[in-house]
Amino acid sequence: MLKLNLKNKSYLLISILILLNGCGGGASSTSSIVNGTQSSFSDLTSEEQETLNNLSTSQQELLAAVNKERSQSRTCGDRGTFPAVPALTWNPDLYAAALEHVTDLAYSNTFSHDGSGTSYDITGNGSPSKFYERIAANGYADYFSVGENIAGGQRSLSEVMEAWMASPGHCVNIMKNTYTEIGVAIIIKEDSTYQVYWGQNFGSKKG
Repeated sequence: MLKLNLKNKSYLLISILILLNGCGGGASSTSSIVNGTQSSFSDLTSEEQETLNNLSTSQQELLAAVNKERSQSRTCGDRGTFPAVPALTWNPDLYAAALEHVTDLAYSNTFSHDGSGTSYDITGNGSPSKFYERIAANGYADYFSVGENIAGGQRSLSEVMEAWMASPGHCVNIMKNTYTEIGVAIIIKEDSTYQVYWGQNFGSKKG
């Protein structure tokens, strides 16, 4: 098994939560759920592909990790204590938006909730995209509430979940009772700053 030769750095970006009455438009998602390490690019090196295979995490594992946290009361630092909340279900449109963004981060070598504005930022089309724009553009348009967590450098699902739960803002997103659905994506690019990029998109529909 290839061992990740990661730089000694990992990073979390404070998550964003918005409550809106909805956002118009958005193309239908064309992504299918295969596993959490699916890449939309075909130019991976053999080493990168082997690393992807070794880090392969199934949809069920990604979903179960979040729902395990939601199944009991959690304290999110100075944001307070949150009661147990219902389990989330997997949504392919939220997954597609998460995959678009982590791919953009890895290939543009940037790290932000905003897209890079490069050709890798598909939704942005030349301008930095916002997370809610990516979510709507990938088919999750008629929403009540959406949010995003991202992370970089963590080498396992348990490591990234521990980091997110230790960060008050990210923890709140995971424990938010207004969310009913989630999509999670992972991508590897070994010549980028963080090498492993994780993205969670949360949402609930109107009505």
